[in-house]
Amino acid sequence: MTIEKRYKKRYETGDTPWDIGKPDFNLIQTVTTMAIKPCKALDIGCGTGDNSIWLSQKNFDVIGIDTSEIAIQKAIEKASKANVKCTFIVIDFLINKIEGAPFGFAFDRGCFHSLNSDEERKSFAENVAAHLEKDGLWLSIVGNADEQRDGPGPPQRTARDIVSSVEPYFEILSLVSSHFGSNRPNPPRAWVCLMRKRRFA
Repeated sequence: MTIEKRYKKRYETGDTPWDIGKPDFNLIQTVTTMAIKPCKALDIGCGTGDNSIWLSQKNFDVIGIDTSEIAIQKAIEKASKANVKCTFIVIDFLINKIEGAPFGFAFDRGCFHSLNSDEERKSFAENVAAHLEKDGLWLSIVGNADEQRDGPGPPQRTARDIVSSVEPYFEILSLVSSHFGSNRPNPPRAWVCLMRKRRFA
């Protein structure tokens, strides 16, 4: 089953532990502490839109994309209720060019880590770079392989997995060990990686 189909199915069955009903604190922390200025932003795998909505409330011009029609429908409803203007599109980022590029900021929480091979992750990073303007930033929240885990959870990647995939296209500004914003008592560990597009990418 492709990643796209797997996520669609999970939204259909309601098996979406990552959908926490609020923006991830790692996004809020990074945007505020690194003083990332409002710009055109792309939320890749936006789910039901909480992170897109938060960015929009901070004056970013946001396009949120996801492969799940259910997630996008919920995102549209949430944005309407919050009275913010976001654009939400059902589209597969891996095979489509997103209209509105170039963006100044790209965000993904749990997309990059869903790809199992170094080759696929490299291709994802290259695609993010292709959608960003010169010196554009990408913030990715990635499952952390340093966590010893008994039960299910997000895919886990090592720091090396991240670095080897993104370095041809991005300069890593920070790579911090954290945890996912979560409603669980013990949130899964995460890497929070902020990158700047390389000049030649």
